[in-house]
Amino acid sequence: MKSLWTSTLSFPPAVRLLMANQFAINLAFYMLMPYLAGHLAGALGLAAWAVGLVLGVRNFSQQGMFLIGGTIADRFGYKAPIMAGCLLRTAGFALLGVVHSLPVLVIASAATGFAGALFNPAVRAYLAVEAGERRVEAFATFNVYYQAGMLAGPLVGLALLAADFRLVCLVAAGIFAALTVLQARSLPARRAAGSSGRESGVLAQWRAVVANRPFLLFSLAMIGSYVLTFQIYLALPLAAEDAFGAAGTKATSLLFVLSAAVAVAGQLRLTRWAKARWSGHQALVRGLALMGLAFAPLALTSTSGNAAPGLVALAALAAAVVALSAGSAVVYPFEMDTVVSLSGDRLVATHYGLYNTVSGIGITLGNLATGALWDFAQRHHALWLVWTVLVLTGGACASAVLALARTGRLTTPTARPALA
Repeated sequence: MKSLWTSTLSFPPAVRLLMANQFAINLAFYMLMPYLAGHLAGALGLAAWAVGLVLGVRNFSQQGMFLIGGTIADRFGYKAPIMAGCLLRTAGFALLGVVHSLPVLVIASAATGFAGALFNPAVRAYLAVEAGERRVEAFATFNVYYQAGMLAGPLVGLALLAADFRLVCLVAAGIFAALTVLQARSLPARRAAGSSGRESGVLAQWRAVVANRPFLLFSLAMIGSYVLTFQIYLALPLAAEDAFGAAGTKATSLLFVLSAAVAVAGQLRLTRWAKARWSGHQALVRGLALMGLAFAPLALTSTSGNAAPGLVALAALAAAVVALSAGSAVVYPFEMDTVVSLSGDRLVATHYGLYNTVSGIGITLGNLATGALWDFAQRHHALWLVWTVLVLTGGACASAVLALARTGRLTTPTARPALA
């Protein structure tokens, strides 16, 4: 904690505010979202398809609109979309707690998703501009606050849920309302250096980003990392259920806590260690390789249709989560720094927006493929196949980034001229 506090205080006030802001955003989000499906199906009695619709709309309205959010940030500055996103989440979360009509629930869910698409690219672009040459360290510290919010949110939500789900929603909405006021009063207006933000049309902005071939190649190469990271929500819970049956839910909860704890406790140490020994590209390659190798213990212990029993299964799952979280912690700050570098400090938020959109599409397709492979492997008593493919995914992702680095495609480009 002392190291985190020292690192935080070393940054300008705006960066510190963004870090506290991200902790509060994740605290409010994760105190509500893990329990939303249960509320919709239980208290409101919605059919499974309706629950899936509400949750799916939220995901689509965020992942599908990141490019729009990034474009808005580059055109109007970073502060406005951050505030607008928090204000929209205030309204969306409040509605989720008080309405019962499916159409209104869908609207509220869409609002919460689009809110994330508004503030996420803007926050990261703001952080990159404000941190300057200390971007890697800033993103590492930022990720600690991000993960801490994820860790604390479900616990706070569970405590409030003992009273009423509406209380959870209203407290979460209150946090976003407070963030809106705090940012209005304390967050300086910022935009990318050297850009007025409105010297071109939206389509010209998008063409400029899409024409950035090194950036697009890097975005595609990194898709595998997001597919691997998302397995803590898909394959790992399935493995826990396979190994522990009814107790699988408790095992999954422990895995979530372990993942967040590794990131919170290890992020700054891992970043300093990696930065002292490797270049940014080397850290990316090694971190991605570790993320893939995280699934090797599961491949070695899953020798039949079911995961290995008892303590062996728990040890394999814990080892996978620790290695996956450590690899992600190594990758994240260098990944974010590379996106900024490849943008040439032009249209940074739009680059982040497109990067997140590509990642979101990759996660969706990766989940479909992983789910189909899981079903196939179970039918053929070969769960090792799932874990082996994930190991190979990490290797392929690391190899792709290594190839880009060796061919000079990850070298910081010279600043590009203003758009016509």
